[in-house]
Amino acid sequence: MTANAGGSTCRRSFTMIKDTPNPPDTLFTVRPELGTETLLINASQDLASISDIATHLAFEIDGTQRNVALGICRMLEGVQLLVDKALDDTHPAT
Repeated sequence: MTANAGGSTCRRSFTMIKDTPNPPDTLFTVRPELGTETLLINASQDLASISDIATHLAFEIDGTQRNVALGICRMLEGVQLLVDKALDDTHPAT
């Protein structure tokens, strides 16, 4: 920055320090070192939590909105079965 105060010129340098040189393009990222089993377990737990929230909501509301919430519950159950099957296939119980 250059300023002229009373005929004299002074220069100031601004340095910007970034915490990360190049922030990721997305808000969330998955650490590359995580294995498939860990990712599937996390997805399964998240699905179970979302299903519990949707089920609770379904019994707090009435009418068409309740039907929508119950539909979401059914869809979540199907996805949960798929994730659990993938988890069983990648790491069978002994």
